[in-house]
Amino acid sequence: MLGSSSLRDLCKPKDSKRKRLSSFDTTGGNRDFLKIFPGDKVQLGKIDGAGVVAHIWMTMAPLEEVKEEFLYRKIVIRMFWDNEEQPSVEVPIGDFFGIGHGITKNYSSAPLQMGPEDGQALNCLFPMPFSNGARFEIESQADDPIKFYFYIDYELHNNMNESNLRFHAQWHREITKGIDGSKVTNPFYEFGGKNITGANNYTILDAVGKGHYVGCNLNIHNLRSTDSWNWYGEGDDMIFIDGEKWPPSLHGTGMEDYFNTAWCPQQEYQSPYFGLLMGGDQNWGGKISTYRYHIEDPVMFDKSIRVTIEHGHNNHRSDDYSSTAYWYQTEPHKEFGSLLPVEDRMPLPNITPDAAGDVDQFFNY
Repeated sequence: MLGSSSLRDLCKPKDSKRKRLSSFDTTGGNRDFLKIFPGDKVQLGKIDGAGVVAHIWMTMAPLEEVKEEFLYRKIVIRMFWDNEEQPSVEVPIGDFFGIGHGITKNYSSAPLQMGPEDGQALNCLFPMPFSNGARFEIESQADDPIKFYFYIDYELHNNMNESNLRFHAQWHREITKGIDGSKVTNPFYEFGGKNITGANNYTILDAVGKGHYVGCNLNIHNLRSTDSWNWYGEGDDMIFIDGEKWPPSLHGTGMEDYFNTAWCPQQEYQSPYFGLLMGGDQNWGGKISTYRYHIEDPVMFDKSIRVTIEHGHNNHRSDDYSSTAYWYQTEPHKEFGSLLPVEDRMPLPNITPDAAGDVDQFFNY
């Protein structure tokens, strides 16, 4: 049994040993952190044998107590299972723990939480099995040195025949290219046209293998400034399983519907499986962050999966999208490709009224 899944499991015997990697001061002192300098790629630890990661806690701060903007987009976390050379997890650290835009904020979901102070206590409860070792790595692309604290709590097992699926997480960012809103009416821009292929949707996950998708967080920066209706989220979710064509078996009715909210929401909300952590500014401008975790309803695939969502109805909108997808699958997995360089991961400046409709400046990053 891969750890306890409910209170009812706590009374059941477990044939495993609890272990931990941490940043404790091995001299017995109180310097319980790693010093990580710009450009460093640091192995947090390596586990031999078979087991499952049960819990990860991390926090960090500037070494000199000088706050660095967007630090949580500049630090990258990677995880490797069973002596693989390519990571199964590669995500900017803030996005991995549930919120984008390079920030932290107190919130709680079932698998991921950011706790006090100000969301800087990063926690993950996704189970992560391995049969032949695990390795964890942090890379700093920050401007200044940091101190980094962590726990990685895991169980060692005699074998891991129970599951051949491995945990994966991947980050994606795209400034979507829609249509020119100045050349059509606002009702057409927001609601017009028909998408009968899904080909130009924003892609949250594109994976090959057998497994199940267990959710994502999605972060949007609304790049349009207008006095007209400026709702960013009219796009449908479309999940294509095992190469199916449009319409896929899982075709939704709108972005807020996939994320289990309703009626163009702006009210912040959090729950075990879905939430809206940032609702945007007036007229849905500015930055948005939302999540949906398929803990009770994973999306299974036998050969491949492509999780997509329209960027505005019929992909009309040009906004800044980023997301982290979480899933389990057999190995080997499809290689992720190169993570965007740090300068291209930074949040964009807010859009001012005199820049309304002009997003071409952002397309070349």
